Amino acid sequence: MNPPSDANRRPIAARDTGWARAIAGALARTAITPNQISLASVFVAALGSAAVIWRPGDASFLLCAVCIQLRLLCNLLDGMVAVEGGKGSPLGRIYNEFPDRVTDSLFVVALGYAAGWPALGWFGALAAVGTAYVRVFGGACGLTQDFRGPVAKQQRMAIATLALLLAIGEAHWNGTRYVLIAASALIALGSLVTCATRTRAIAAQLVRQG
Repeated sequence: MNPPSDANRRPIAARDTGWARAIAGALARTAITPNQISLASVFVAALGSAAVIWRPGDASFLLCAVCIQLRLLCNLLDGMVAVEGGKGSPLGRIYNEFPDRVTDSLFVVALGYAAGWPALGWFGALAAVGTAYVRVFGGACGLTQDFRGPVAKQQRMAIATLALLLAIGEAHWNGTRYVLIAASALIALGSLVTCATRTRAIAAQLVRQG
């Protein structure tokens, strides 16, 4: 991963915690590269998503929720190992962006299948990718990349994690999947709103620049 400028780096509060610095420091002293950590996030996303799609149930929902958090941990550590650990690479920008888009899509699509609404999952994944496209487009226009929500990556993953855990209780309570349907719809609609808010912010900045 090539170190991005601070202005174009996603703000993550956990980056300043002692445990994150300790883990990143330990990884930086090994032969593990930031790009390998980024690829690991794709592996855990594929594992959790496949489990939910092929065998939905308590175990797979719990596994997928854990995999979402592992994915976020990988997203945190790859950047820290690259920047703070000084292990960036010329291909880092590719590994920083592409695995994120794949993992986002895998989890959002899997949530739709778990809810029994595959089309909603695919639509949500498309909208989620759109939020990243708008952000990167702003950067291509020479602006600081905009990571605002209301449903950015962290919020999408928080919604999905909570929904999967609540779905376990709902399944035992009345056998329905309403929480998964609601989460899939919230991610899809929230991502569309996020695309709109980021686009408006880009337009406003371009107008001010004349």
